[in-house]
Amino acid sequence: MTYPKALITALADDTRRHLFERLAAKPSSVADLARALPVSQPAVSQHLKVLREAGLVTHHEEGRRRIYAIDPQGLGPLRAWLDQFWDEQLAAFKQAVEREDET
Repeated sequence: MTYPKALITALADDTRRHLFERLAAKPSSVADLARALPVSQPAVSQHLKVLREAGLVTHHEEGRRRIYAIDPQGLGPLRAWLDQFWDEQLAAFKQAVEREDET
């Protein structure tokens, strides 16, 4: 399975992670997001661009404003990558229990 580097890199930044969490709660405009953070509106726009290019957020136009929201499918590759480790650990646990039952 391919390592989702762009997703992890995008979410590694504290500001982007905070923006992502705010958008998970409610779609918002750049101005609304900037008011909640100690960074400028252009900086918020740049962070949102990184999240958009990673496939984590989308936007649509409402008049002159862009409203950003979570892309529901954006976390799929990250979840699939993490699930492989969970599946491996469950299989190893099952084998350990079965070995213990045999003894």
